[in-house]
Amino acid sequence: MTTQLPMTAPELAPSTTGSGQMLPAVAYLDPDVLAWEYEHVFAGGWICLGRASTFANPGDRRAYQVGTEGILVVRGTDGVLRGFYNSCRHRGHELLPVDGEGTGKLIRCPYHAWVYTPEGDLRGVPPTHEGDITDLSQHALVPVALELWNGLVMVNMSGDAPPLSEYLVGLDELLRPFGIGDLKVVDSHSYTIETNWKLIVENYHECFHCPTIHPELTVVSDTEAGVSVFGEGLFFGGTNDFRPGVATMSIDGSSGGVEISGLPDKFKQGILYLQVGTNLLVSCHPDYVMIHRLVPLTPDRTFVECFWLFPQQAFDLPGFDPSYAVDFWDITNRQDWTACESVQRGVASRGYRPGPLSSYHEVGVRLFTQWLAQAYSTGVAPTRVADMITAEQRASLAFPIDR
Repeated sequence: MTTQLPMTAPELAPSTTGSGQMLPAVAYLDPDVLAWEYEHVFAGGWICLGRASTFANPGDRRAYQVGTEGILVVRGTDGVLRGFYNSCRHRGHELLPVDGEGTGKLIRCPYHAWVYTPEGDLRGVPPTHEGDITDLSQHALVPVALELWNGLVMVNMSGDAPPLSEYLVGLDELLRPFGIGDLKVVDSHSYTIETNWKLIVENYHECFHCPTIHPELTVVSDTEAGVSVFGEGLFFGGTNDFRPGVATMSIDGSSGGVEISGLPDKFKQGILYLQVGTNLLVSCHPDYVMIHRLVPLTPDRTFVECFWLFPQQAFDLPGFDPSYAVDFWDITNRQDWTACESVQRGVASRGYRPGPLSSYHEVGVRLFTQWLAQAYSTGVAPTRVADMITAEQRASLAFPIDR
């Protein structure tokens, strides 16, 4: 476990004052910093592992890896989804390999055949071993805090974070009009990007770069229009307005789907994009929602899963084809990944010096680097955006709910 603070407060002060600046190079390059983030940022907060729909039937299970931690998610015979550390209580062998999936009434360790129920209880051991185990109940799998949020599996590995409803307080109210939990996944893409996970998040939080690298996006989006958004809990981002006559983010600005029912006018004028917790990026459009899930692999490699969700009414359209949204964002994503990989190489240069952030275009980047700077310098990642910003920031960032 890495406990030494990765950077000092004086080193990080420029990231928390004024309009802020990028983090020191070690934040993007050093394996020890990433190890520290695994323990104090990822394990210490709520992160997304994937979609609950992966576990359709009792006994369905899947293994995930986040840093050095393996997590086994299982649908119980009672229908409840549970999380456990992916470590047999006998000799520690993984119950499923990383990214492995399985199903069945019992979970059998492939090393020495200890057998567990989907609820994590030890059911039995090989006959030659039975005399060594006097109380099966003392050897249940070790649980991981797990909650569901809008059809997504969220876990807190340390067990120290507040309940998810407190961690994301205010978010459900903001996103309720989109009914994300009722939307259905139509497609997903996976990418492995040669860059630090934080550079992907920083890129997501601003459209300052859009006119130079996103020609398709700037046709439909007014990159100078929009507001910053933050919540009481750990979520923040902004809005991006459409150009006149545009219905959604697509190559020609038209929608091949159906507007989400009951959506207020303020959400029909553009997209709402948010960082939710540590590794989840949620982009809400009038007719669909796009979600990115990030998994840091090394300081300069990140796995990203992107999936698109649509209302049931879209599926009822004759010949419904979601590619108008999927293809548009695949093009845009790949443009972003190329830029992030270039920044990663630039940060590794001897000539890298943390640059100042725009007080207008890069407010979200500033909040993100400020959040991390506070974590690096204090040892604890803030769990409430409202507690880490100044009164002046609060006044300037408030989302105009009644717009």
